[in-house]
Amino acid sequence: MKEFIRLLKREFKLFIGNATLRTVFFLAPVFYATLLGFVYKSGKVESTPVIVIDKDNTPLSNQLVEMLGDNKTIKILKYVQEPANINDEVIRQEASAVVMIPARFEAGILQKKYPEVNVYVNTGNVLTANFASKALQLTIGTFSAGVSIKALQKMGMPATRAVTQYEPFKTNYITLFNTTSNYLIFMWPAMLAVVLQQVILLAMAVSFAAEFQGGSFVQEYERLRHWAFPTMLIKVIPVWVFSILIVSIYYVMHILFHVPLPEGIWNFIWLTAFFVGAASFLGVFISILIPDALKATQILMVIASPAFIISGFTWPLNAMPGFVQFIANIIPLTPFLQAFKILLIQKGGVALTYPYIKHLGILLVVYAFMGWLALKIKLWLLFRAASKGKTDRIS
Repeated sequence: MKEFIRLLKREFKLFIGNATLRTVFFLAPVFYATLLGFVYKSGKVESTPVIVIDKDNTPLSNQLVEMLGDNKTIKILKYVQEPANINDEVIRQEASAVVMIPARFEAGILQKKYPEVNVYVNTGNVLTANFASKALQLTIGTFSAGVSIKALQKMGMPATRAVTQYEPFKTNYITLFNTTSNYLIFMWPAMLAVVLQQVILLAMAVSFAAEFQGGSFVQEYERLRHWAFPTMLIKVIPVWVFSILIVSIYYVMHILFHVPLPEGIWNFIWLTAFFVGAASFLGVFISILIPDALKATQILMVIASPAFIISGFTWPLNAMPGFVQFIANIIPLTPFLQAFKILLIQKGGVALTYPYIKHLGILLVVYAFMGWLALKIKLWLLFRAASKGKTDRIS
Protein backbone atom coordinates (compact mmCIF):
# COMPACT_ATOMS: atom_id res chain seq x y z
CA MET A 1 0.00 0.00 0.00
CA LYS A 2 2.87 2.41 0.78
CA GLU A 3 4.35 1.71 -2.63
CA PHE A 4 0.95 2.24 -4.24
CA ILE A 5 0.53 5.63 -2.53
CA ARG A 6 4.12 6.64 -3.42
CA LEU A 7 3.60 5.84 -7.08
CA LEU A 8 0.18 7.51 -7.09
CA LYS A 9 1.72 10.72 -5.73
CA ARG A 10 4.44 10.41 -8.36
CA GLU A 11 1.80 10.02 -11.08
CA PHE A 12 0.01 13.19 -9.97
CA LYS A 13 3.33 15.07 -10.04
CA LEU A 14 4.13 13.72 -13.51
CA PHE A 15 0.66 14.66 -14.74
CA ILE A 16 0.79 18.21 -13.40
CA GLY A 17 4.45 18.62 -14.39
CA ASN A 18 3.76 17.72 -18.03
CA ALA A 19 3.11 21.02 -19.82
CA THR A 20 1.36 19.32 -22.73
CA LEU A 21 -1.01 17.41 -20.49
CA ARG A 22 -1.74 20.50 -18.41
CA THR A 23 -2.61 22.50 -21.50
CA VAL A 24 -4.68 19.81 -23.17
CA PHE A 25 -6.48 18.41 -20.14
CA PHE A 26 -7.27 21.64 -18.30
CA LEU A 27 -7.28 24.47 -20.82
CA ALA A 28 -8.68 22.70 -23.89
CA PRO A 29 -12.05 21.69 -22.32
CA VAL A 30 -12.61 25.18 -20.91
CA PHE A 31 -11.51 26.86 -24.15
CA TYR A 32 -13.72 24.67 -26.35
CA ALA A 33 -16.67 24.92 -23.97
CA THR A 34 -16.45 28.72 -24.04
CA LEU A 35 -15.86 28.93 -27.78
CA LEU A 36 -18.68 26.54 -28.69
CA GLY A 37 -20.97 28.19 -26.16
CA PHE A 38 -20.61 31.53 -27.94
CA VAL A 39 -20.91 29.85 -31.37
CA TYR A 40 -24.33 28.39 -30.46
CA LYS A 41 -25.30 31.16 -28.01
CA SER A 42 -28.19 32.48 -30.13
CA GLY A 43 -29.66 28.99 -30.15
CA LYS A 44 -31.53 29.58 -33.40
CA VAL A 45 -30.51 30.81 -36.82
CA GLU A 46 -32.09 34.23 -37.44
CA SER A 47 -32.00 36.83 -40.21
CA THR A 48 -31.06 34.29 -42.87
CA PRO A 49 -30.90 36.16 -46.23
CA VAL A 50 -33.71 35.25 -48.64
CA ILE A 51 -34.00 36.83 -52.08
CA VAL A 52 -37.52 37.80 -53.15
CA ILE A 53 -37.96 38.67 -56.81
CA ASP A 54 -41.28 40.51 -57.11
CA LYS A 55 -42.02 40.71 -60.83
CA ASP A 56 -45.59 41.88 -60.14
CA ASN A 57 -44.93 44.73 -57.66
CA THR A 58 -48.63 45.19 -56.82
CA PRO A 59 -50.33 45.77 -53.44
CA LEU A 60 -51.01 42.04 -53.05
CA SER A 61 -47.47 40.97 -53.93
CA ASN A 62 -46.11 43.70 -51.65
CA GLN A 63 -48.29 42.35 -48.85
CA LEU A 64 -46.69 38.91 -49.30
CA VAL A 65 -43.22 40.47 -49.20
CA GLU A 66 -44.11 42.37 -46.01
CA MET A 67 -45.38 39.19 -44.36
CA LEU A 68 -42.15 37.42 -45.26
CA GLY A 69 -40.19 40.34 -43.78
CA ASP A 70 -42.09 40.01 -40.49
CA ASN A 71 -40.63 36.53 -39.96
CA LYS A 72 -37.52 36.94 -37.77
CA THR A 73 -35.92 33.78 -39.09
CA ILE A 74 -35.31 35.31 -42.51
CA LYS A 75 -34.10 38.65 -43.86
CA ILE A 76 -35.71 39.71 -47.13
CA LEU A 77 -33.63 41.05 -50.03
CA LYS A 78 -36.22 42.39 -52.47
CA TYR A 79 -35.60 42.54 -56.22
CA VAL A 80 -38.05 43.90 -58.80
CA GLN A 81 -36.08 42.54 -61.75
CA GLU A 82 -34.59 39.08 -61.93
CA PRO A 83 -30.74 39.15 -61.82
CA ALA A 84 -28.87 38.05 -64.92
CA ASN A 85 -27.56 34.97 -63.11
CA ILE A 86 -29.69 33.99 -60.15
CA ASN A 87 -27.27 31.28 -58.95
CA ASP A 88 -24.40 33.77 -58.77
CA GLU A 89 -26.62 36.21 -56.88
CA VAL A 90 -27.54 33.52 -54.34
CA ILE A 91 -23.86 32.83 -53.73
CA ARG A 92 -22.98 36.53 -53.58
CA GLN A 93 -25.71 37.32 -51.04
CA GLU A 94 -25.25 34.02 -49.15
CA ALA A 95 -29.01 33.56 -49.53
CA SER A 96 -30.70 30.41 -48.26
CA ALA A 97 -33.62 30.64 -50.68
CA VAL A 98 -35.14 32.56 -53.58
CA VAL A 99 -38.88 33.37 -53.75
CA MET A 100 -40.04 34.12 -57.29
CA ILE A 101 -43.35 36.06 -57.44
CA PRO A 102 -44.51 35.97 -61.09
CA ALA A 103 -45.80 38.88 -63.18
CA ARG A 104 -49.60 39.35 -63.02
CA PHE A 105 -49.60 37.63 -59.63
CA GLU A 106 -52.42 39.80 -58.25
CA ALA A 107 -54.42 39.65 -61.46
CA GLY A 108 -54.11 35.87 -61.56
CA ILE A 109 -55.46 35.55 -58.00
CA LEU A 110 -58.39 37.88 -58.68
CA GLN A 111 -59.20 36.00 -61.88
CA LYS A 112 -58.80 32.62 -60.15
CA LYS A 113 -56.06 31.55 -62.52
CA TYR A 114 -53.96 30.17 -59.62
CA PRO A 115 -50.57 31.77 -60.26
CA GLU A 116 -47.52 29.85 -59.12
CA VAL A 117 -44.93 31.16 -56.69
CA ASN A 118 -41.64 29.29 -57.09
CA VAL A 119 -39.33 28.86 -54.11
CA TYR A 120 -35.74 27.78 -54.76
CA VAL A 121 -33.99 26.50 -51.63
CA ASN A 122 -30.21 26.67 -51.39
CA THR A 123 -29.26 23.32 -49.83
CA GLY A 124 -25.55 24.11 -49.87
CA ASN A 125 -26.00 24.45 -46.10
CA VAL A 126 -28.67 22.01 -44.95
CA LEU A 127 -29.14 23.66 -41.55
CA THR A 128 -29.90 27.18 -42.83
CA ALA A 129 -31.90 25.70 -45.73
CA ASN A 130 -34.18 23.89 -43.28
CA PHE A 131 -34.72 27.00 -41.17
CA ALA A 132 -35.45 29.15 -44.23
CA SER A 133 -37.70 26.53 -45.83
CA LYS A 134 -39.74 26.15 -42.64
CA ALA A 135 -40.16 29.94 -42.30
CA LEU A 136 -41.20 30.32 -45.95
CA GLN A 137 -43.72 27.47 -45.80
CA LEU A 138 -45.33 28.94 -42.70
CA THR A 139 -45.56 32.50 -44.03
CA ILE A 140 -46.61 31.67 -47.59
CA GLY A 141 -49.12 29.13 -46.31
CA THR A 142 -50.64 31.72 -43.97
CA PHE A 143 -50.82 34.27 -46.80
CA SER A 144 -52.44 31.75 -49.16
CA ALA A 145 -55.05 30.83 -46.54
CA GLY A 146 -55.81 34.50 -45.90
CA VAL A 147 -56.30 35.24 -49.60
CA SER A 148 -58.64 32.24 -50.02
CA ILE A 149 -60.76 33.19 -47.00
CA LYS A 150 -61.04 36.83 -48.16
CA ALA A 151 -62.15 35.66 -51.60
CA LEU A 152 -64.91 33.56 -50.05
CA GLN A 153 -65.99 36.51 -47.87
CA LYS A 154 -66.25 38.75 -50.94
CA MET A 155 -68.64 36.19 -52.40
CA GLY A 156 -70.91 36.79 -49.38
CA MET A 157 -69.86 33.87 -47.21
CA PRO A 158 -69.58 34.59 -43.44
CA ALA A 159 -66.04 34.59 -42.07
CA THR A 160 -66.65 31.62 -39.74
CA ARG A 161 -67.96 29.51 -42.59
CA ALA A 162 -65.24 30.69 -44.97
CA VAL A 163 -62.61 29.35 -42.58
CA THR A 164 -64.25 25.91 -42.46
CA GLN A 165 -64.58 25.85 -46.26
CA TYR A 166 -60.88 26.52 -46.68
CA GLU A 167 -59.81 24.22 -43.83
CA PRO A 168 -62.23 21.25 -43.55
CA PHE A 169 -60.22 19.79 -40.65
CA LYS A 170 -57.59 21.09 -38.29
CA THR A 171 -54.12 19.66 -37.78
CA ASN A 172 -52.31 20.50 -34.56
CA TYR A 173 -48.52 20.17 -34.60
CA ILE A 174 -47.15 19.90 -31.07
CA THR A 175 -43.38 19.80 -30.61
CA LEU A 176 -41.87 17.52 -27.99
CA PHE A 177 -38.49 18.13 -26.34
CA ASN A 178 -36.43 21.25 -27.11
CA THR A 179 -39.62 22.96 -28.26
CA THR A 180 -37.80 26.12 -29.33
CA SER A 181 -35.41 24.15 -31.59
CA ASN A 182 -32.56 25.71 -29.64
CA TYR A 183 -29.28 24.56 -31.15
CA LEU A 184 -27.31 25.54 -28.03
CA ILE A 185 -29.26 23.01 -25.96
CA PHE A 186 -28.93 20.37 -28.65
CA MET A 187 -25.29 20.64 -29.73
CA TRP A 188 -23.27 22.32 -27.01
CA PRO A 189 -23.50 19.67 -24.23
CA ALA A 190 -22.80 16.89 -26.72
CA MET A 191 -19.67 18.64 -27.99
CA LEU A 192 -18.44 19.00 -24.40
CA ALA A 193 -18.67 15.22 -24.03
CA VAL A 194 -16.68 14.80 -27.26
CA VAL A 195 -13.94 17.10 -25.94
CA LEU A 196 -13.88 15.28 -22.58
CA GLN A 197 -13.43 11.89 -24.26
CA GLN A 198 -10.65 13.23 -26.47
CA VAL A 199 -8.64 14.76 -23.61
CA ILE A 200 -9.04 11.57 -21.54
CA LEU A 201 -7.78 9.44 -24.43
CA LEU A 202 -4.93 11.86 -25.06
CA ALA A 203 -3.89 11.80 -21.41
CA MET A 204 -3.99 8.01 -21.30
CA ALA A 205 -2.08 7.76 -24.59
CA VAL A 206 1.08 8.99 -22.90
CA SER A 207 0.51 7.35 -19.51
CA PHE A 208 2.18 3.99 -20.09
CA ALA A 209 3.72 4.63 -23.49
CA ALA A 210 5.83 7.55 -22.24
CA GLU A 211 7.16 5.46 -19.33
CA PHE A 212 7.92 2.49 -21.56
CA GLN A 213 9.62 4.75 -24.08
CA GLY A 214 11.63 6.62 -21.43
CA GLY A 215 12.72 3.44 -19.66
CA SER A 216 11.58 4.61 -16.20
CA PHE A 217 8.79 2.06 -15.80
CA VAL A 218 10.97 -0.94 -14.86
CA GLN A 219 12.83 1.02 -12.19
CA GLU A 220 9.79 2.71 -10.60
CA TYR A 221 7.35 -0.19 -10.68
CA GLU A 222 9.65 -3.03 -9.70
CA ARG A 223 7.84 -3.69 -6.41
CA LEU A 224 4.48 -3.86 -8.22
CA ARG A 225 5.71 -6.11 -11.00
CA HIS A 226 3.19 -8.80 -10.02
CA TRP A 227 0.32 -6.38 -9.45
CA ALA A 228 -1.03 -5.32 -12.82
CA PHE A 229 -4.40 -3.95 -11.71
CA PRO A 230 -3.06 -1.62 -8.98
CA THR A 231 -0.46 -0.41 -11.48
CA MET A 232 -3.25 0.39 -13.93
CA LEU A 233 -5.21 2.20 -11.21
CA ILE A 234 -2.21 4.39 -10.44
CA LYS A 235 -2.32 5.64 -14.03
CA VAL A 236 -6.08 6.23 -14.26
CA ILE A 237 -6.86 7.73 -10.84
CA PRO A 238 -5.33 11.17 -11.67
CA VAL A 239 -7.42 11.26 -14.86
CA TRP A 240 -10.56 10.39 -12.87
CA VAL A 241 -9.85 13.08 -10.26
CA PHE A 242 -9.18 15.80 -12.83
CA SER A 243 -12.21 14.70 -14.88
CA ILE A 244 -14.37 15.53 -11.86
CA LEU A 245 -12.91 19.04 -11.99
CA ILE A 246 -13.69 19.37 -15.71
CA VAL A 247 -17.28 18.13 -15.27
CA SER A 248 -17.72 20.62 -12.40
CA ILE A 249 -16.54 23.43 -14.70
CA TYR A 250 -19.02 22.22 -17.33
CA TYR A 251 -21.75 22.37 -14.68
CA VAL A 252 -20.94 26.02 -13.95
CA MET A 253 -20.85 26.83 -17.67
CA HIS A 254 -24.31 25.28 -18.10
CA ILE A 255 -25.53 27.95 -15.68
CA LEU A 256 -23.58 30.75 -17.40
CA PHE A 257 -24.96 29.89 -20.84
CA HIS A 258 -28.47 29.21 -19.47
CA VAL A 259 -28.48 25.60 -20.65
CA PRO A 260 -30.83 23.26 -18.71
CA LEU A 261 -29.21 20.65 -16.52
CA PRO A 262 -29.89 16.92 -17.03
CA GLU A 263 -32.78 15.28 -15.21
CA GLY A 264 -31.82 12.90 -12.38
CA ILE A 265 -28.51 14.34 -11.24
CA TRP A 266 -27.39 11.14 -9.46
CA ASN A 267 -28.12 9.07 -12.52
CA PHE A 268 -26.12 11.58 -14.56
CA ILE A 269 -23.20 11.23 -12.12
CA TRP A 270 -23.23 7.44 -12.51
CA LEU A 271 -23.51 7.79 -16.27
CA THR A 272 -20.54 10.18 -16.39
CA ALA A 273 -18.48 7.97 -14.07
CA PHE A 274 -19.02 4.93 -16.29
CA PHE A 275 -18.19 7.02 -19.36
CA VAL A 276 -14.94 8.38 -17.89
CA GLY A 277 -13.99 4.91 -16.66
CA ALA A 278 -14.62 3.22 -20.01
CA ALA A 279 -12.76 5.94 -21.95
CA SER A 280 -9.76 5.85 -19.62
CA PHE A 281 -9.44 2.05 -19.71
CA LEU A 282 -9.68 2.15 -23.52
CA GLY A 283 -6.79 4.62 -23.44
CA VAL A 284 -4.84 2.37 -21.08
CA PHE A 285 -5.27 -0.64 -23.37
CA ILE A 286 -4.05 1.23 -26.48
CA SER A 287 -1.22 2.88 -24.53
CA ILE A 288 0.07 -0.51 -23.38
CA LEU A 289 -0.19 -2.07 -26.82
CA ILE A 290 1.63 0.83 -28.51
CA PRO A 291 4.91 1.54 -26.68
CA ASP A 292 5.51 4.75 -28.62
CA ALA A 293 3.69 7.74 -27.07
CA LEU A 294 3.29 9.60 -30.37
CA LYS A 295 1.88 6.57 -32.18
CA ALA A 296 -0.46 5.80 -29.26
CA THR A 297 -1.72 9.40 -29.41
CA GLN A 298 -2.26 9.19 -33.16
CA ILE A 299 -4.19 5.92 -32.92
CA LEU A 300 -6.43 7.18 -30.10
CA MET A 301 -7.13 10.41 -31.97
CA VAL A 302 -8.08 8.37 -35.04
CA ILE A 303 -10.55 6.51 -32.84
CA ALA A 304 -11.89 9.67 -31.20
CA SER A 305 -12.16 11.91 -34.27
CA PRO A 306 -15.18 10.25 -35.98
CA ALA A 307 -16.80 9.28 -32.66
CA PHE A 308 -19.39 12.06 -32.66
CA ILE A 309 -20.35 11.57 -36.31
CA ILE A 310 -21.07 7.85 -35.84
CA SER A 311 -22.50 8.13 -32.32
CA GLY A 312 -26.11 8.33 -33.52
CA PHE A 313 -26.61 11.69 -31.86
CA THR A 314 -27.31 13.64 -35.06
CA TRP A 315 -27.69 10.82 -37.58
CA PRO A 316 -29.59 7.65 -36.54
CA LEU A 317 -27.50 4.55 -35.96
CA ASN A 318 -30.05 2.34 -37.73
CA ALA A 319 -29.38 4.28 -40.94
CA MET A 320 -25.70 3.29 -40.86
CA PRO A 321 -24.15 0.07 -42.21
CA GLY A 322 -23.69 -2.79 -39.74
CA PHE A 323 -19.90 -2.47 -39.49
CA VAL A 324 -20.21 1.27 -38.69
CA GLN A 325 -22.75 0.48 -35.97
CA PHE A 326 -20.32 -2.06 -34.51
CA ILE A 327 -17.50 0.52 -34.42
CA ALA A 328 -19.85 3.11 -32.89
CA ASN A 329 -20.98 0.71 -30.17
CA ILE A 330 -17.45 -0.02 -28.96
CA ILE A 331 -16.69 3.69 -28.46
CA PRO A 332 -17.83 4.93 -25.00
CA LEU A 333 -19.17 8.21 -26.41
CA THR A 334 -22.02 6.44 -28.26
CA PRO A 335 -24.03 5.05 -25.30
CA PHE A 336 -23.14 8.11 -23.21
CA LEU A 337 -24.66 10.55 -25.72
CA GLN A 338 -27.76 8.40 -26.18
CA ALA A 339 -28.41 8.43 -22.43
CA PHE A 340 -27.39 12.07 -22.14
CA LYS A 341 -29.94 13.04 -24.80
CA ILE A 342 -32.67 11.34 -22.77
CA LEU A 343 -31.68 13.13 -19.56
CA LEU A 344 -30.97 16.60 -20.98
CA ILE A 345 -33.09 17.13 -24.10
CA GLN A 346 -35.95 14.66 -23.85
CA LYS A 347 -36.29 14.88 -20.04
CA GLY A 348 -37.09 11.17 -19.99
CA GLY A 349 -37.34 8.90 -17.00
CA VAL A 350 -34.18 7.57 -15.41
CA ALA A 351 -35.18 3.97 -16.22
CA LEU A 352 -34.91 4.76 -19.94
CA THR A 353 -31.16 5.30 -19.54
CA TYR A 354 -30.47 1.93 -17.91
CA PRO A 355 -29.70 0.09 -21.20
CA TYR A 356 -27.07 2.70 -22.07
CA ILE A 357 -25.55 2.65 -18.58
CA LYS A 358 -25.41 -1.15 -18.87
CA HIS A 359 -23.72 -0.73 -22.26
CA LEU A 360 -21.13 1.61 -20.73
CA GLY A 361 -20.65 -0.77 -17.82
CA ILE A 362 -19.88 -3.62 -20.21
CA LEU A 363 -17.39 -1.46 -22.12
CA LEU A 364 -15.76 -0.43 -18.84
CA VAL A 365 -15.34 -4.04 -17.67
CA VAL A 366 -14.16 -5.28 -21.08
CA TYR A 367 -11.58 -2.51 -21.54
CA ALA A 368 -10.42 -2.84 -17.91
CA PHE A 369 -9.91 -6.59 -18.42
CA MET A 370 -8.15 -6.09 -21.76
CA GLY A 371 -5.93 -3.41 -20.23
CA TRP A 372 -5.16 -5.63 -17.22
CA LEU A 373 -4.31 -8.61 -19.45
CA ALA A 374 -2.14 -6.50 -21.77
CA LEU A 375 -0.33 -4.97 -18.80
CA LYS A 376 0.15 -8.37 -17.15
CA ILE A 377 1.88 -9.65 -20.28
CA LYS A 378 3.82 -6.41 -20.69
CA LEU A 379 5.09 -6.52 -17.09
CA TRP A 380 6.24 -10.10 -17.53
CA LEU A 381 8.09 -9.27 -20.75
CA LEU A 382 9.65 -6.07 -19.40
CA PHE A 383 10.97 -7.51 -16.16
CA ARG A 384 12.06 -10.70 -17.84
CA ALA A 385 14.10 -8.62 -20.29
CA ALA A 386 15.44 -6.51 -17.40
CA SER A 387 16.49 -9.60 -15.43
CA LYS A 388 18.17 -11.07 -18.48
CA GLY A 389 20.03 -7.81 -19.05
CA LYS A 390 21.33 -7.82 -15.47
CA THR A 391 22.48 -11.43 -15.83
CA ASP A 392 24.30 -10.63 -19.06
CA ARG A 393 26.05 -7.65 -17.46
CA ILE A 394 27.17 -9.72 -14.45
CA SER A 395 28.52 -12.49 -16.64
